Amino acid sequence: MKLSLINARVIDPSIGRDGQYDLHLEEGRLVAIGAPPRDFVADEQQDLSGKLVVPAFADLGAHLRDPGPRYKGSLASESAAALAGGYSVILPRPDTSPVLDSASHVRTLLDRARDVAGVRVAPLGALTQGLEGELLANMAALKSAGCVALTNLRRPIRDLGVLRRCLEYARTFDITVVFQAQEATLAGQGCAHEGAIASRLGLAGIPESAETIALTQWLLLIEQTGVRAHVSLLSSARAVELVRDAKARGLDITADVSIAQLHWTDEQLEGFDANFHLQPPLRSADDREALRAAVADGTIDAIVSDHLPHEAAAKCAPFAVSEPGMTSLETVLPLGLALVKAEMIKLPRLIETLTFSARRFGLKGGMLKEGEYCDLAVIDMEQKWRVSSETLASAGHNTPLLGMQLTGRVERVLLGDTRYA
Repeated sequence: MKLSLINARVIDPSIGRDGQYDLHLEEGRLVAIGAPPRDFVADEQQDLSGKLVVPAFADLGAHLRDPGPRYKGSLASESAAALAGGYSVILPRPDTSPVLDSASHVRTLLDRARDVAGVRVAPLGALTQGLEGELLANMAALKSAGCVALTNLRRPIRDLGVLRRCLEYARTFDITVVFQAQEATLAGQGCAHEGAIASRLGLAGIPESAETIALTQWLLLIEQTGVRAHVSLLSSARAVELVRDAKARGLDITADVSIAQLHWTDEQLEGFDANFHLQPPLRSADDREALRAAVADGTIDAIVSDHLPHEAAAKCAPFAVSEPGMTSLETVLPLGLALVKAEMIKLPRLIETLTFSARRFGLKGGMLKEGEYCDLAVIDMEQKWRVSSETLASAGHNTPLLGMQLTGRVERVLLGDTRYA
């Protein structure tokens, strides 16, 4: 199959391309950008005037709910959600059931993922056995099985000696460590940003220091061990400053933020809508502005979905005891385009943040390179659509956007060679 996509606006942040081009593909391989090769005759030509073509996105840390409770989601449902959102690669969390802390569990997941037509899966493995923070996982075996990085998520590693050994071993095996900074003893049973709003609503707070103290410890150990690291789900202005300083000192560290943190603040908690119960919690307006600025200036490298689908019952409990998390793979793009429209971020920068994870974690994707297999997303930036149980592919409908009209939608994702992850 030879396909020509003509008159599209093409953005490829990896090389700074932004302009109107024709793309010519053969069996998933991008053979030319601009004029077709001399002997190329398209079987099909599609006019994409007014549309945007970009490298398909990659998302770090989405929960695919598989293996695990099927009523919350499955590989089939969440892969469909990912493709609908413009993603071709997902780096899912290891807190499945069972935890991805052994090579056999990872291989089983990858075997099942290959049976599901659609999104590619490049899993994160558990940094410690069972994510319990006590015994190191078999890092070399996890890497060999297909894990692209290791993480303990927000699960505490209370013994800093154990944490140091984790980082030393990861450095030895050249494995990236992904961490989410939260000091468990300070976070306690909190469910909201510690501040005036949480106090007025009677909600237990999680202070900013729960993030910054843990982040400081991690950064000092990262500097000492030389491990390659990525800090995920930043939520506070002070944490941004710590990451900016660490980068300035030459640490091999990158960072991301969830789309929710860029849009909402703890003011949304006034209605006790459990869909805003997130970890880390939505923080102040000042924190949100600092996060937006950090995305714009490159301190924060990626925007992630923090996709965590739940069944309806999980969000029906009172706010404090509801399960944290939001379904979001399908709404990241329109929310990101809203930031572009508000001139808080440039469109090429938005695409760069959504494709960054593929490049950072050594995956084949995140760029449009002539002569190679490429995953493409075709986007209609003006299409309006309403978020509903009928329009969401995810099994989880736990989002405050239900019933709202959004602008911008992925028309389709064109996958290249299905044999690579």
